[in-house]
Amino acid sequence: MNEPEKNPWRRKSRRLAYENPWIQLYHDEVVRPDGEPGIYGVVHFRHRAIGVVPLDTERDRVLLVGQYRYTLDRYSWEVPEGGGRFDESPEEAARRELAEETGYASGTWRELCRCDLSNSVTDETVVLFVATDLVAGTATPEGTEKIEMRWVAFDDAMAMIARGEITDAMTIIALQALALERAAE
Repeated sequence: MNEPEKNPWRRKSRRLAYENPWIQLYHDEVVRPDGEPGIYGVVHFRHRAIGVVPLDTERDRVLLVGQYRYTLDRYSWEVPEGGGRFDESPEEAARRELAEETGYASGTWRELCRCDLSNSVTDETVVLFVATDLVAGTATPEGTEKIEMRWVAFDDAMAMIARGEITDAMTIIALQALALERAAE
């Protein structure tokens, strides 16, 4: 592999344009890679994104959660996901999110992959897990969440992606990463 290139961007100034407990929006004055002046908007996430594929290995099915997504103005089927503080381990955050959204606990955890979600405008990173040996409990969703749960055969979940019924990036990445693992076995 070639050596990574040096950063061709140069930041001249940064101004905080907006913030709330979850994000900060920066307006940067920059010198672009072509040497011309420009601007760049950067959404900084104050938490790491976390996602969990709850997998029932005996029946080869996944637990999806459904909720209305305000930003999209539509309903979305997804794996349980949320935010984890940077001072909290990704697995601790995943355990918490799974319990909050579904009530389930897991005896076996495995990190599936890490990725950047929309690196042209955000610095949001995600850590995705697979949780097996599931034990049911009582969900305690946040006040912003009205969640439904649905067990779906793994192949049916993949078909939902193909039909455009699952559009959430974290869910697609997690399920496809798991499918790639299975194909390599």
